[in-house]
Amino acid sequence: MQLASITPRTPHLVQALNALSRRADHQQTALDLLQELSGITVLVAKKFTNDRTADGLLDAYQLTVGCISLGISQATLPESDESKLAFLLSHGAEYVFQMGFRHIKELSALPYVAFVSDFDKDPFVQQRNLKALFAEICRADPNVPWTGDDVYRRELHERRCNQNIVECAKWLRKKHYAGPVSDSDLDANAVIALAVIFGIMGDGRIVARIGQKEIESLIKRARAAQPDIDAGWKKLLDNIPSEYQPLLCERMEEYRGGIIKKILSKSKAKTVIAEVQDFYAGNELDVEYP
Repeated sequence: MQLASITPRTPHLVQALNALSRRADHQQTALDLLQELSGITVLVAKKFTNDRTADGLLDAYQLTVGCISLGISQATLPESDESKLAFLLSHGAEYVFQMGFRHIKELSALPYVAFVSDFDKDPFVQQRNLKALFAEICRADPNVPWTGDDVYRRELHERRCNQNIVECAKWLRKKHYAGPVSDSDLDANAVIALAVIFGIMGDGRIVARIGQKEIESLIKRARAAQPDIDAGWKKLLDNIPSEYQPLLCERMEEYRGGIIKKILSKSKAKTVIAEVQDFYAGNELDVEYP
């Protein structure tokens, strides 16, 4: 998927206000809107910045401008100042602000990386991450070009990809050949990597967690048997839900000329084992004690 290029522009709220300024007898509408925007700014300052300092109020004002602009941008309106103004006036600034903030909140709930831990569930951490994302996307100076909506779309795409990786890894863990893996911490990329690497043997097993001895065994068996990689991967994919197959196929092509080639080659086994441990197994490597 190709993401849209970032195009600097004035915030959508500013575009709507420009349209209002061109209307005849707009003074009362502008006054009502200004009062509503001021109320939102004070609430933002109390919750996210500081309502007792000029800097805090300025930050809140810029967050208000950006959040309303995000709400407008996600409403799929015709690309005109007048349509943005009509939307703002028909729904009210507070409603549009809440629309924008809801998008930020939903985005914050998606994983920033494909690694899950109990730390992510801490309410303090969740609130901190929400505030950081709110500031990153919604801070908008009315006099400076704004790209918050493009940043939002890029973040949404990346986090949805991470979510898909996490959900795929969770499914693989449930189907682990030795029984479900139930650790609360999840290194999703490592789970998928292990499933793909061990899938070359074509035995139909789904491997989501391993120890060093299993890596050693895989290398010995693979070098002795020189398995048909594509046949093995096809057998693995036949057992995988269709929504996760494109992700695994992508990893298969990525690994084919790299780690898989090394596993089947005459490279030193120690070196290959270390590479699997360091770059693929991640936190899904069981610590083995003598």
